[in-house]
Amino acid sequence: MATRWLTDDEGRTWRNFSLMQLQLFALLGRELTADGLSYPDYLVLANLSDRDGHRARPVELGRELGWEKSRVSHHIARMERRGLVERTPCPTDQRGWFVSMTDAGRAAIAAAAPGHVDVVRRHFIDLLTPAQLETLDTISTTVLAHLPVDATNLEPPAAGAGDVPGVGPTPTSRS
Repeated sequence: MATRWLTDDEGRTWRNFSLMQLQLFALLGRELTADGLSYPDYLVLANLSDRDGHRARPVELGRELGWEKSRVSHHIARMERRGLVERTPCPTDQRGWFVSMTDAGRAAIAAAAPGHVDVVRRHFIDLLTPAQLETLDTISTTVLAHLPVDATNLEPPAAGAGDVPGVGPTPTSRS
């Protein structure tokens, strides 16, 4: 099969998107270091804070963050050593465990969230019109629905799979 190279416009769009994403993540990471967190720390804590009981199985975190099992394990171990999360046994699976946010983790995200939201707003949200945000949401939902749910699985989910990994229901399945 012949390679379908990107057109000049497609290449420019992809490079700009990639550069924007890298620079935004770097900016967010620098901002969060003032609060003693990395950007991945913040993503884990935000994910846990949105859940009932502020806990999740590692496989759920990996799926939603797009991380492989080893990355989840190593990152959670680092966060655990810093007292931000703890591993608690799963009552229904003797070999399984939950990642639970500690009081220190709740305090860390509470301290970091206002500055994080300010940076997101100042360098992203407030630069776009409501129509651009809606278009970006549609684009993001489309791409996320096509990406593999499991970072180790290279097959996209079946068409019409419903929920978008790490995002929730697609606009067509929301009630």
